[in-house]
Order: sequence, then structure tokens, then C-alpha cells
Amino acid sequence: MNIKPESKTFINLAKFFIPFIIGLGVVGSVSFLLEGNLQFKFLSLISGYFFPPLGKETIIPAGIIAGINPIVMAFSIAFVDIIVALFLVWNYDLAKKIPLIGNFIGKVETIGRKSSSKYNWMKPLRFIGIMLFVMVPFQGSGGLVGSIVGRLIGMKPWNIFFAISTGAVAGCLMIAYFADVILSIFIRNFLLGLLIILIILTICIMFLAYKTMIKNNNNKLK
Repeated sequence: MNIKPESKTFINLAKFFIPFIIGLGVVGSVSFLLEGNLQFKFLSLISGYFFPPLGKETIIPAGIIAGINPIVMAFSIAFVDIIVALFLVWNYDLAKKIPLIGNFIGKVETIGRKSSSKYNWMKPLRFIGIMLFVMVPFQGSGGLVGSIVGRLIGMKPWNIFFAISTGAVAGCLMIAYFADVILSIFIRNFLLGLLIILIILTICIMFLAYKTMIKNNNNKLK
């Protein structure tokens, strides 16, 4: 079945703008339902999620501390990853031509092709691998990078989308739950809450130090 040029242009435009319309519509609606100054805080946090090094592991707890319902905060951040994944399902090749985004996609693709160990662990897992990758609360594990990595390991676009959607919802709910629990502990027992935060920070620092050491060792072997 041949599609007329006019229809094809309309479809391409729809695929480009629909994610933006859905995204802005949903985020705007959620913001409208929040009370008072929570609207500004919510919109600021959602906007901040697009700018590294802020990630779900910092944005969601910040929203909960600001007084936003943990479930609302979790699903809102997961929704951002889902919308980004949807945009890339329909516009991946076009996105590579967009300034900044295209450069970032090219950089991640280059790293993925050059580093055989960076993303190869996901190849046998595929759907589960991308889902786990997006769930992990570390910088660079959201819908954008997940979509790129999914392409690198040979997954079909819609499989990538559903893997990212599942991982984003599960990961954000997990972060929201633990952040809410820790905040409750802080309110009841400040010292215990502080101790838990210090333990988490220590584990994160040790993990990053180990990751840096492995990376340096691999660079020396090249």
C-alpha cells in the first residue's frame, strides 16, 4: 500500500509532535492539581530531570521532601522517561540530527561500539537487561540512554519502549518508597535517619571508586 507524500508528511509531523503534546499535557495537568507553591516546585523538579547530573535518584527524593506525594513524584519522573522513549521510537534518526541531542546520541553510540564490556552484559538479557539498566538509580540510566543502548544491542524499537517503560515505573517507585521511608525515619529519629543516609552515601562512593578503578585499569591495558 502506497502512502501519499502529503499523508507521509502529516504522519511524520504527528510522530514528532505527539510526544511533546502528551508530555506537556500530562505534566501540566498534574501540576494544575497540586496545591499552592507545590506547582512551581513540581515543574522545577521535572525540568531539572533533563539536565545532568540530576537524575531520578535525586529528583524524586527532593520532590518528596518538598511535600509532593511519593506516588505522584515517582510516576511523573517515570512518565518523562516513557515519553522520551516514545519520541525516540518514532524519531530516532531525526533526533540524531538535532543539536546537542544528536551529539549525545553519537557519543553514547561511539562509546558502546568501542567498549566491548560496557553494554555487552545486556545482550543475552535484552528486554530484562534494558529494564534493569533503566531501573538502576545512577546517572545516565534513563529513557534516552536506555533507548540508545537498546538499539546498540539490536532490540526492536517497540521492545525497547516497553522495557524502558517497565524499568522506569519499577525503578521510580522503588526510589520513592525508600525515600519516603527514610524521610519518615528522619522525622521520628534524626540521628538514625542521618546514619542511614551516611551508610547509603558510603556505599555509593565505594561503588563509584570501584567503577573508576576498573575503568582506569582497562585504559592501562589498551
